[in-house]
Amino acid sequence: MADKTLIDNPDGGLPRLAEIMRRLRAPEGGCPWDIEQDFDSIAPYTIEEAYEVADAIARQDWDGLRGELGDLLFQAVYHAQMADEAGHFTLDDVIRTISDKMIARHPHVFGTAAIASAEDQNRAWEAMKAAERAGRAQTGVLDDVPLALPALMRAIKLQNRAARVGFDWPEIGQVVDKITEEARELTEAREALSQDAITEEFGDLLFVMANLARHLKIDPEAALRAANAKFTRRFQAIEAALARTGRRPADSTLEEMDALWNAAKAVEKSHDRG
Repeated sequence: MADKTLIDNPDGGLPRLAEIMRRLRAPEGGCPWDIEQDFDSIAPYTIEEAYEVADAIARQDWDGLRGELGDLLFQAVYHAQMADEAGHFTLDDVIRTISDKMIARHPHVFGTAAIASAEDQNRAWEAMKAAERAGRAQTGVLDDVPLALPALMRAIKLQNRAARVGFDWPEIGQVVDKITEEARELTEAREALSQDAITEEFGDLLFVMANLARHLKIDPEAALRAANAKFTRRFQAIEAALARTGRRPADSTLEEMDALWNAAKAVEKSHDRG
């Protein structure tokens, strides 16, 4: 039986949200769609909500961020409810586990350890995570890098893990040389090999590009998002310029659109200088 008093209480906080979730999943009187869901079907929504949080932050949409964080929190409550139903763990267990983990990983805040800088904290954090992996019988350096991460993000994490045990190029120039080598192999594959081989070589090139980003201390996901945004702005400028003459890109030529692109680029650069 749902606690209607709690559901109707606007100040009910997390217990209210958990009760709403229980009501949605209730076999009798719940929502048919929610009842049918499982971990696999909900996981894509969880990932999508995380991206929407990142998008709101990138746009500095603080009102939107409030809603997106709520959507992401609801995903955590959703998974915890399904786990509770299956007898795996409860929402309280989730909260207790993360609270205990944060206390254990910050002995300089909640204990007597002394950490002087963020860099020292990163090293201590990784040491503690390595000890946790050992406790879970995960002996491989790469064992718990999540498969579901975006590919570029996972590449960085894999490379960082390998670098911590010395498997890394010490100089950026060596990474650049490898990029040249992989680009050449991709060109050769395109001319002589199968589509699968071309795909493999392209993946190798992307992986090394991610490694260059790591050496340059660049987040490749953020860099590509920025490039996507720049492309969108400039293409929209092309559309706007053509619309002023009653045309669309499909009515134009590549040469004309390229000239409009360069004009939009020049305007952006002049604003940057200003």
